Amino acid sequence: MSVLDQIYEKAKLNPQKVAFPEADNEKMMQAAYECGKDGYIIPVLVGDSAQLKELVAERGYDESVFTIVDIQDEAYKNEVIEKYVAMPDTRLKQKALGRRMENPLYFAMTMQAVGDADVTFAGINNTTGDVLLAGQMIIGMQEGISTISSIGLCDIPGFEGSEGSLLAIGDSAVCTNPDPDQLASIAISACETVSSLLGWEPRCAMVSYSTLGSGQGELIDKVVEAVKIANEKRPDLAIDGEFQFDAAIVPAVAEKKVKRESKVAGKANVVIWPDLNVGNCGVKLIQQFGHADAYGPMLQGFNKVVCDCSRGAPVSEIKGNIVISAVRAAGIK
Repeated sequence: MSVLDQIYEKAKLNPQKVAFPEADNEKMMQAAYECGKDGYIIPVLVGDSAQLKELVAERGYDESVFTIVDIQDEAYKNEVIEKYVAMPDTRLKQKALGRRMENPLYFAMTMQAVGDADVTFAGINNTTGDVLLAGQMIIGMQEGISTISSIGLCDIPGFEGSEGSLLAIGDSAVCTNPDPDQLASIAISACETVSSLLGWEPRCAMVSYSTLGSGQGELIDKVVEAVKIANEKRPDLAIDGEFQFDAAIVPAVAEKKVKRESKVAGKANVVIWPDLNVGNCGVKLIQQFGHADAYGPMLQGFNKVVCDCSRGAPVSEIKGNIVISAVRAAGIK
């Protein structure tokens, strides 16, 4: 059974409410419908209810699979606003929030913030910037996390790592040139993501072109400082480095290069790149030459699970990311 098959089975055990603020989009509605019909999620369509019901009928879907929320329903909208503004540390007051909730993306995220949805899934009609801004404004950041980032899950044929053929990697999509504090936040978030999604005990390696001082320079200094910050913030997590990539994942290499005790060296199941240049090239090398399936990117750093899918993604990929997001949300609970 593939990792995605395992995640699908896990989703069925505890279906989560996933809000779709772009449900009028044909691909998004199809993915939501198929995930809901098969029992992986409870799909919540957010928008103009009359239009959505018409589209559901036109496309031949069973409306009973969906929960449809009308953003023009003033009674429900006011109820959600009242719950939101009563929460501690919210950034928007009643009038400002009401104006933003005219946009389905903000409406869905406010529902999620107050517990009426578990995940907000978007990215087809909205840009990545739109999703990130709304998430930071409505959902907010996790305590102690300074940056939004992403993680991907690679299933690499022939790779025999500490989790079999699986390796989590980040950030390959969002944070361009993280400073040490941001890099530490990415590592901490990544550990929490793999724990909630897969139940792993994370072993997180922060990589560079140096292993424990074998090279020198400011690029390495950044990674060394990030490891220190991450360990200070979360001493309960196994985050170590700086390691070269092979020293992070190959036991024989780690034995030669790492001359001290490490819970991570040679058996990392999470790898954190030093910047987006390395991350983007790294994931594409793994895909092209390792023939890996790469799932994600999964956004991380928010108080709750927020998703931004690729605009060009096929329905099959959207479905996979929806289910992954739902399992993450269940795991966080």
